Amino acid sequence: MAQRRQGGLDFCRRGWNKTAMDTDDLSTRILAGERRALARAITLVESGRADHRAQSLELLEKLRGHERAAMRIGLSGTPGVGKSTFIEAFGMMLTGLGLRVAVLAVDPSSARSGGSILGDKTRMERLSRDRNAFIRPSPSQSQLGGVARRTREAIDLCEASGFDVILIETVGVGQSETMVAEMSDLFLLLLAPAGGDELQGVKRGIMEMADILLINKADGDLKATATRTCADYAGALRLLRKRPQDPEGYPKALTVSAVEENGLDTAWEAMCELNDWRRANGHFDARRAAQARHWFEAEVRERLLERLTRDPVRGVMGELAAQVENGALTPSAAAQVLLEGALSAE
Repeated sequence: MAQRRQGGLDFCRRGWNKTAMDTDDLSTRILAGERRALARAITLVESGRADHRAQSLELLEKLRGHERAAMRIGLSGTPGVGKSTFIEAFGMMLTGLGLRVAVLAVDPSSARSGGSILGDKTRMERLSRDRNAFIRPSPSQSQLGGVARRTREAIDLCEASGFDVILIETVGVGQSETMVAEMSDLFLLLLAPAGGDELQGVKRGIMEMADILLINKADGDLKATATRTCADYAGALRLLRKRPQDPEGYPKALTVSAVEENGLDTAWEAMCELNDWRRANGHFDARRAAQARHWFEAEVRERLLERLTRDPVRGVMGELAAQVENGALTPSAAAQVLLEGALSAE
C-alpha cells in the first residue's frame, strides 16, 4: 500500500509539473472556459516562486489579445455592512440572467502569522454551487489597501475565460478604494443605514471615487432609516464637482436589500447605463489604457522592492541601518547609497 501511495504521489507531481509548464495547453483550456484550468492559472500567478512567475508571465502573454471584455466591478465597504451577502444575492441575480460571474474576494492576512481564513466560499454557499459562478478567495498578504498584488492578473485570467462580470471585493474601507478603482470599470461603495453623523464619517475622497453608493439593509425596521440615509448621500453627491466620465445623474445613491433581494435589479440597470455611456463616449477605453499604465508603474516599484530585499543587499541594508542608528549617516543619505549600489549592481 505504501508503494501504491508513493506511486500516486509521483504521478500527481508529474501531472502538476507537466501542466504547470505547458502554458500552451493551459491557455487553450482557459479560453475554452474550463474552471479547473482557471483555478490552476490563478494559483500559478499568485505563487512567489521564480519558476512559477516565469511560467505565469508566459501564460499571460499567450492570453494577451483575446478581445474579451468583462464588466469589472469593484466593491468596498465597512466591515459588517453585508458585502458578502450582497455579492451572493447580486451574483445569483446575474447568473439567473444567463451571465457568467467571477468573484475575486481578497481576505485580510494576519500581520503576525501571514495566514488568511479564506472563508468566502462558506459565506456564499448558494453562489459557490452555481455552475455559472466562480469564487476565488485570495490572501492580501502584505499588500497595501487589501488588494492582493496579483489580483490584477487574476482579473485578466477570468476575462480570458469568458466571464461576463467580475466582482472584486476588498477587505474594507481605506486605501483599498484607490487600488480597486485602478483595476475596475465601476466602483461601488456599500454603506449601512445610519444617522446624520454617518455622512460626516465618510471621507470626501471616497465619495468622489465611487460611481454608485448602495445603502444596504434597506429592509425591516431599517428601511425608513436607509431611505433617509440614501437621501442624505444623494444630496451630498450633488455638491461634488461633476466628473467628465459620468453622464447626468451620476454618481448616484440607491437603496438595496441583499437579504430580501430588493433593489438589485435597479442597481444593475444603473451599472449597465453608466458602463454603456462610458463605452459610447470613449471613456471606457481611456480608463483601461490608464489602468494598464498604472499597473506597469506599480509592477516596476514592486520589482525594485524585491531587488532591495535580496540576500546580498540585505547585508548592506543592515550595515547602513547601523550607521543611521549611531548618527554616522542620515536616513536620506543611507537610502541614496543603497539605491545607487543596488541599481548599479546588475
